[in-house]
Amino acid sequence: MKTETLPLPLAGATALKPGKPRRLMMMALPIVVALLLLLVPVPDGLPPYAWHYFALFVGVIVGLIFEPLPGAVIGMTGVVAIALASQWLLFSPEQLAAPGFKLASQSFKWAVSGFGNSTVWLIFGAFMFAAGYDKTQFGRRLALILVKYLGRRSLTLGYAITFADLLLAPFTPSNTARSGGTIYPIIANLPPLYGSKPNDPSARRIGSYLMWVAITAACITSSMFLSALAPNLLALALVKSTVGLNISWGGWFIAFLPVGVLLILTMPLLAYWLYPPQVKINDEVPLWASRELEKLGRLSRHEILLLVFVCCALMMWIFAAQWIEPAMAALLVVVLMLWTGVLSWSDITGNKAAWNTFVWFATLVALADGLSSTGFIAWLGKEGGALMSGISPGVATVCLLLAFYLLHYLFASSTAHTTALLPAMLTIASTIPGINMEVFVMLMVTSLGVMGIITPYGTGPSPIYYGSGYLPTKDYWRLGTIFGAIFLAALLLIAYPWMSMMF
Repeated sequence: MKTETLPLPLAGATALKPGKPRRLMMMALPIVVALLLLLVPVPDGLPPYAWHYFALFVGVIVGLIFEPLPGAVIGMTGVVAIALASQWLLFSPEQLAAPGFKLASQSFKWAVSGFGNSTVWLIFGAFMFAAGYDKTQFGRRLALILVKYLGRRSLTLGYAITFADLLLAPFTPSNTARSGGTIYPIIANLPPLYGSKPNDPSARRIGSYLMWVAITAACITSSMFLSALAPNLLALALVKSTVGLNISWGGWFIAFLPVGVLLILTMPLLAYWLYPPQVKINDEVPLWASRELEKLGRLSRHEILLLVFVCCALMMWIFAAQWIEPAMAALLVVVLMLWTGVLSWSDITGNKAAWNTFVWFATLVALADGLSSTGFIAWLGKEGGALMSGISPGVATVCLLLAFYLLHYLFASSTAHTTALLPAMLTIASTIPGINMEVFVMLMVTSLGVMGIITPYGTGPSPIYYGSGYLPTKDYWRLGTIFGAIFLAALLLIAYPWMSMMF
């Protein structure tokens, strides 16, 4: 049976391109917000330069939310603007008056500080792993093998999609690349085999179920592994700079393990009950997967090498972090892939997504670090702690997690959410007597992936599945609310007690 690969919608694509006036308004909005905050009187106890820095920082966050320009451009613009005006935004009068202080060189040093951050290089290295999966087609092979053996029944096909994402997640820091770029193109071929068409009543035959399982699986695996979502790695750097805690790959995995295993095993079944497909069995799907596997041929040398390399990287991340920096382990594997031909140098230089993310996250790390170095975070923690005085550590933990989770409704980017809110939440929590900061930190960072399920714009691949034609708006919002509540309950009722016991 001839099948077509459905076109991959662009994340955030809309039916009509915004007009020039709307685009100009979106470009002006971050500037207007920053200027308005600059006109607000400086709060008591906060140095004027710290408040002025915060004003520009908020302008950058507004730009990241509405994205009139690519995120990397917004971040770089913010860094350059602050560095040029660093005399009034970045450094205290005492620093400026210190003997030997050179404003120009110190401003530039701050502006490029994010590019020397190990987490940023770890993100870049992990993107190269994803490029290896794509070039060798090893990721496609894994998904097709699972579909071949589990694809006869709709329910087991849902599990095949989930397990495929699970296998790719530890080595793919972009859930958009993993789910939208690898999983989606494969499963987009499956609904037509069942007579299920997009934007049609027949979508509920099976297409709707498969698309919902795929986006839900992407959110769960994004929380399960430190290296499965780029904002996870950004959170790693923010946690270290804000409260001084180091999070290991293994520590993250263990912290989320009970919730992750439970959700992975039950989510396809929950979706089967709450959003059931009309077709339960189809023999054509395993046959189609078999034909696609035949086209791929035998396991290639490059696929075998890639598998060995990524497993070695995973072992180093888990067991050898005290001897080799995780980012250096990733770069070592990238060098090995280049020497063995798994990747070519043109694959590195031509990977726009990797370089875009590298620049974007380097600027965000610098911007977030500026909040701390100017003293704004310390002031915010003091004020926030005063507001929460008298609240027990357990209640404070739950309240802050609820706020952090539900505020994601306001963000179309997990990265913007992490940059804007995580340092503030960590600082407030650190001022509350008796709170277990390790537990609090792990709850915050492991929620970043699962919270993406709540809206059609909550995480990178969301617009891809939302735009597939199989998930109507009302269904997406209804299911997002239901599964978002389930994931939040799992964090509070399972992860919180487990982490309290482990840490």
